[in-house]
Amino acid sequence: MRENAKQNPSVGLVSLGCPKALVDSEQIVSRLRSEGYTLVPQFEQADLVVVNTCGFIDSAKAESLETIGEALSANGRVLVTGCMGAKPEDITSIHPKVLGISGPHQADAVLSSVHQHLPRPHDPRMDLVPPGGLKLTPEHYAYLKISEGCNHKCSFCIIPDMRGKLRSRPLGMVMREAESLVERGVSELLVISQDTSAYGVDLKYQTDYWRDRDYETRIHDLARALGELDAWVRLHYVYPYPHVDKLIGLMNEGCILPYLDIPFQHGSQRVLKAMRRPAASENTLQRIQNWRRECPELVIRSTFIVGFPGETEEEFEELLNWLREAKLDRVGAFEYSPVEGARANALADPVPEEIKQARWQRFMEAQSEISAQRLEGRIGGTEPVVIDKIEGDVGIARSYGDAPEIDGQVIVEHPGPVEAGDFIDVEITGSDQYDLFARRIEGAG
Repeated sequence: MRENAKQNPSVGLVSLGCPKALVDSEQIVSRLRSEGYTLVPQFEQADLVVVNTCGFIDSAKAESLETIGEALSANGRVLVTGCMGAKPEDITSIHPKVLGISGPHQADAVLSSVHQHLPRPHDPRMDLVPPGGLKLTPEHYAYLKISEGCNHKCSFCIIPDMRGKLRSRPLGMVMREAESLVERGVSELLVISQDTSAYGVDLKYQTDYWRDRDYETRIHDLARALGELDAWVRLHYVYPYPHVDKLIGLMNEGCILPYLDIPFQHGSQRVLKAMRRPAASENTLQRIQNWRRECPELVIRSTFIVGFPGETEEEFEELLNWLREAKLDRVGAFEYSPVEGARANALADPVPEEIKQARWQRFMEAQSEISAQRLEGRIGGTEPVVIDKIEGDVGIARSYGDAPEIDGQVIVEHPGPVEAGDFIDVEITGSDQYDLFARRIEGAG
């Protein structure tokens, strides 16, 4: 072992899956760093490797198992945590040599295992962690997890089995974390949970306090409080319950970005009922129209499943018609994939793979046309954008309608002397199916 490794044991961490798992990883590395561990990017450099797994669908499980295997081959000393840890036998049957396994959002268990296999006494003289903990995202944006778990029983999903029922974080605690992030330079907060609309239900919307003011623990109050911070606030995983209507007013006030990430999943009422989706009976098209009348700038992104068991050609056409009428701005789609333990696996009439693939292709072609039309409508307008990175003479930026990693970009020619995290004003000069093109407005931003 290297001499410096004896003094400062090193840990490598791989974070797979969704932003919620990323927040779990941030908590783990923050605590490791606060205790004096060195964090390293390569398996070979580490004295121990932690793999935070995803176990939502088969392809994610395969990626997790492959990553564990790579870590074992390169290092040999591996701890596993995350969603796949909810069923340890799925891991040990393939990789029996892992040192330990824990489930999702179990930072204490991970730290305990690290201490067992790679002890290091804490040095209180070392101030290694900034307020809010270490982040695995760029310095100018951060994910803010407001709750864990989910109360729904969607037939295709096993996340409640892995992460448990809804557990909302107290509003004051969330706001103190958000405030510390903004104080250290974060200018965009991405609010995440499994069901953001349900925030506070489990706490019966109890009153909490921040800055000597009382708030109810519900998404509207939290969004208004977050709007007082000097940062963009972007809401993800918002189910279309009626009380979401109140958020549109906050968008018009400038408290939060006019952006909603809503997992509609399908346009057929029968399929939605088979999926056991919350708000399946809501008239979502009417709600979208009402939102856009109140806030014309609103950008909506969503995800859908095609080829759900029993989905007929007529129901798929119903989905396409729904999509064309809704005119959503950003959309992702997945072919239905059986997940071990999901109730949907027992449904009759599974859709053949070749039909699922063909439907996915048709769906994405329809959405591509819609996306291109929506973006074309923004040409000629002026908007603030945030710079994510510089590539030569081009700034890769995002508008209020673009979440990092999952949405499009704004390509700014010759943005001038800017750095990642800077906000500038631009004129939209062009578009394609997914991205906008722009020029910086002289003397602005």
